Amino acid sequence: MAYIDQTNRSFSYMSDRETGTVKWFNDSKGFGFIAREHGEDVFVHFSSIKSDGFRSLKEGQKVEFTVVQGQKGLQANDVEVV
Repeated sequence: MAYIDQTNRSFSYMSDRETGTVKWFNDSKGFGFIAREHGEDVFVHFSSIKSDGFRSLKEGQKVEFTVVQGQKGLQANDVEVV
C-alpha cells in the first residue's frame, strides 16, 4: 500500500489511472470527494488538481486520477478533468 509523506508530498501510487465523477468540492475549504467508477469514494485536495491558476472542481465533472494512500485514507492525486 502507498503512503503520502505530507512534509514533502512524496508518495507511491496504488493504482493505474482511474476515472470518476466529482461528488462535491468546496472552493473555500479546498477539498471534496470523487466517486470512483470501481471502488469507494476518494478524498481530493486542491493541491492534487492538475490545472493552471485557481484549482477547483465542479460537481458532476468527469475526472481522471490516480489513487494514493493518505494519512487518513484513500485520496486522489494528479487529478485532471476529462
